[in-house]
Amino acid sequence: MTKSVWTFQVLLVMECCLVLTLEAMVQEKADVSTPVTTLSPPEGNTTFLDGTNWCVAHAAASQVDLQNALDWACGLGMADCGPIQSGGPCFNPNTLLSHASFAFNSYYQQNGNSDIACNFGGTATLTKNNPSYDKCVYAVTGSVDSSAPTLFKYRPSIFCRKIVGILWLLYWGS
Repeated sequence: MTKSVWTFQVLLVMECCLVLTLEAMVQEKADVSTPVTTLSPPEGNTTFLDGTNWCVAHAAASQVDLQNALDWACGLGMADCGPIQSGGPCFNPNTLLSHASFAFNSYYQQNGNSDIACNFGGTATLTKNNPSYDKCVYAVTGSVDSSAPTLFKYRPSIFCRKIVGILWLLYWGS
């Protein structure tokens, strides 16, 4: 398949996810008084099985692969990448490995701490060692500051993000 066909397919899936997200917004407004059932953590959730984990960039990953994965995490993955922007508490050290580690962990913590949420095409790994330093605090489940401004209040479902992520990996692998 040509890159233009892949681009069209990725855009089509993204549009579908946007429609599903908008439908979820409408449904959420309609269900305000409906009780919410709490489900158990998703299958593969390692945080609840063996303690707190963080997802960090693999030091042996290539710079190109790390950059592509970082771009995806901060873009379609919708990780919180504000702290790694210039002037942010996690900007220094200003290295690709450090920035990717923060973004990967943000995505991992926001997406159920499952092993699949810490893959990034093989450029990430789980660690039990807290990578936080100075004023740069790496999130752990339940520590996301809900008062912080967010770019998107309603985010596409994990399913949509996984499909777009798979298409993205196939696109770059072709």
